[in-house]
Amino acid sequence: MLSPHLIIKTMNNKKNLIEPKTLQGFMELLPDRQILFNRIMGEIKAAYESFGFLPLDTPALEYASVLFAKAGGETEKQIYRFTKGETDMALRFDLTVPLAKYVAKNYHNLAFPFRRYQIGKVYRGERPQKGRFREFYQCDIDIVGDGKLDILCDAEIPGIISTVFRRLGFTQFKIFISNRKILQGLAEHLGIAEKFSQVCVIADKLKKIGEVKVREELEKLEISKTIIDQLIVFLSYATTESKKATEILAFLQGYTIVNETFVAGVSDLISVVNGMKSFGVSEDNFAIDLTIVRGLDYYTGTVFETFLTGHEDIGSVCSGGRYDNLAGYYIDKPLPGVGISIGLTRLFDKLADQITLSNKAHTDVLVVSADSDTVCCLNVAAQLRQNGLSAIAYLEDAKLKNKFKYAERLNIKHMIILGETERANHTVTLKDLQSGQQYQQISIDKATQTIKVLNVD
Repeated sequence: MLSPHLIIKTMNNKKNLIEPKTLQGFMELLPDRQILFNRIMGEIKAAYESFGFLPLDTPALEYASVLFAKAGGETEKQIYRFTKGETDMALRFDLTVPLAKYVAKNYHNLAFPFRRYQIGKVYRGERPQKGRFREFYQCDIDIVGDGKLDILCDAEIPGIISTVFRRLGFTQFKIFISNRKILQGLAEHLGIAEKFSQVCVIADKLKKIGEVKVREELEKLEISKTIIDQLIVFLSYATTESKKATEILAFLQGYTIVNETFVAGVSDLISVVNGMKSFGVSEDNFAIDLTIVRGLDYYTGTVFETFLTGHEDIGSVCSGGRYDNLAGYYIDKPLPGVGISIGLTRLFDKLADQITLSNKAHTDVLVVSADSDTVCCLNVAAQLRQNGLSAIAYLEDAKLKNKFKYAERLNIKHMIILGETERANHTVTLKDLQSGQQYQQISIDKATQTIKVLNVD
């Protein structure tokens, strides 16, 4: 029985322990899940690089004046902002605004059109919930022009989206496309141009909350019933996937409206839809939807939202669009661009189990000793690495069965065992942990070749 003194001391020790918990809205993974996460990120990176995009990394922390130059409304409320000494700083809430700063700062050192990709963490102080995070990875690509940017660059973006999701094993997806100029031109024609931004936010909700509630929200903007009717009829025409792109384009071309912005938007949309086919986008994987306008004000033309068929409940998994002058807050030059962003953390959280990539460990082989002489494992592991394999030298004094359990926990498929005979003959024993086959008394070179062949199989 413990003495009262020992009981009090034990209780005090327990009180001093800090609960090892993670902040809400932040994701941590066990190693096997992290391996899969990294593989997905690697596939996205490979897809971006296959289209000639260059890597970029910007600081997670920026001067608050840089981030708040374009932020506003709900976005501004979500930004983590603080001071250190006299420096006013904020955590980036996306990768697009830092890109605009970067391009403006390095304008004279970049080749235009500037094609960059960036995969990094962003931060938003929103209420954490299932599928919503405060810290999450975005995977962005952007093409930035100097003064102008050909509309076919917009058409290339769906080609990249299609490539990414096919690499991840998804063939059933739909890229919804529109052009904000179309709705902007309609708003100008209807005499509500000053309310265009608010109309965009409401129009974007049509499929989510339905016509009745959209009407109610438009009425709050003091828009007349006649104008609301015209807006609803126009937007509703292309909110179902039953209409083909050719039907909707014909509808837009025949729409009786005299407005330059509207005509320019329709012309751009036609160019993008026709160009997408050249980038290998199947007609089964895209649709025109005039309610897709994106909530952020910096989008000025083409806009995209991508949904995985059967998983529409998780929302858009890839979105973006054209912006004509995002860098205008930082440089007195027009730098138009187009880009998209994949919310990798949310995508992984929702669909990790359906992504057909292996979570096999990075380690090819575990090198162990059959007895307590573990130093010999170091040299063998080093030789394996020189021959192109990844290897761990197990140095703990443990029973052989525990070493097998260690390999199993790490999903390592091969083990090299070194005993007294192997050390004396400068050989190794290789065991394939999947099949149970054992290769005794072979050279390290032979073991290396065998492991590489088994890895291919």
